[in-house]
Amino acid sequence: MNKSIPPREFGPSAMPDDLISPVDEAAFNAVSPPIFQTSLFTYDSYEAMEDVFAGRSRNYIYSRGDNPTVREFELLTARLEGTEDGRGFSSGTAAITATILAFVEAGDRVVAVKHLYNDVYRLLVKLMSRFGVAVDFVDPSDHDEVRAALRGAKLLYLENPTSMVFELQDIEALAAMAREEGVVSIIDNSWATPLYQKPISHGVDIVIHAASKYLGGHSDTVAGVVVGPRELIAKINSSTYPYIGAKLSPFEAWLLLRGMRTLRVRLKEHMNSGLLLAKQLRAHEDIALVRHPAFSDHPGAKTLTGYGGLFAFDVNPDIDIARFVNGLRHIRLGVSWGGPETLVVPAKAALQIPDRATSFIHFGVSPQTIRITAGLEDPDMLWTDIQQALETARL
Repeated sequence: MNKSIPPREFGPSAMPDDLISPVDEAAFNAVSPPIFQTSLFTYDSYEAMEDVFAGRSRNYIYSRGDNPTVREFELLTARLEGTEDGRGFSSGTAAITATILAFVEAGDRVVAVKHLYNDVYRLLVKLMSRFGVAVDFVDPSDHDEVRAALRGAKLLYLENPTSMVFELQDIEALAAMAREEGVVSIIDNSWATPLYQKPISHGVDIVIHAASKYLGGHSDTVAGVVVGPRELIAKINSSTYPYIGAKLSPFEAWLLLRGMRTLRVRLKEHMNSGLLLAKQLRAHEDIALVRHPAFSDHPGAKTLTGYGGLFAFDVNPDIDIARFVNGLRHIRLGVSWGGPETLVVPAKAALQIPDRATSFIHFGVSPQTIRITAGLEDPDMLWTDIQQALETARL
């Protein structure tokens, strides 16, 4: 067993050395962390197995539970967020689902911001209703509305900024309201990453990442992770994770660890390119609105120390959406974000999916909205591409 990457203890009382350095002699001092590509771990004796099963000693058992490579990724993410423990999942949605289900029961109520990732909206509206869990969608800027909704609720679900419209919220104030009412607060921090926003330090209880995005950073991995205090992660581990089966594979955890080694350098480039494109779009005659947190004086900006490269803009009504995106020569059409490539997603196309249309209409997303993720290409080339595509798209 790699002594430097200890498995979690059974129950909420993980050992303090869970956050020790990942490199020691068991990994031959390898500069790149090893991949423990194994489904199970064996024992030298009956007594050794019994001690592990009884919780008297620690060892790995089965990679659907814990695996050293996955464990290293979980602890690294927890350290970056300034908290104690984490759990990796096979996707961001799996992490979100397992976390929500761990804290609610039939008859409970969840409070969520109105503008959030559309699959989370569908999860809350469709799946939670089948389990008898009610959901209140609130305007996060209306603190009286939020405070009233939190009374008697179990969970508060946040994003900062929110999906597609990139609305900011004062997560410090909202987390304080939740804590006053005994409500567990959860935030999706995929956009800012732990480098540009640390929600735990502002009072949020649990942080979730779609690790497929900036943490992985290479468009080759689908994964999720949830981090927070040991006792809250232990609740997820005991009540939902063992039964959902959405485990993170050792190889994908290794890809994430590889990506996170360059996160600081990559994210700075994404931010700078995104800011440059946002400023240029804002000054262009064919653009009605640029949705980027850099242009907001909302109190929610105070928790951001930098920006992701993902934002949106609304084109004027006389710009044909299909002509514009078809006219792009270097920027590609595609979902997801956080990789090296610049991508666009037109809201008008997403509105063709019935379930997604419902969530977008609920959010008030305009069919003229186009989401763009600034990749790592030459930003001058990207701007030239956008300009020539707009020229071809005027009606």
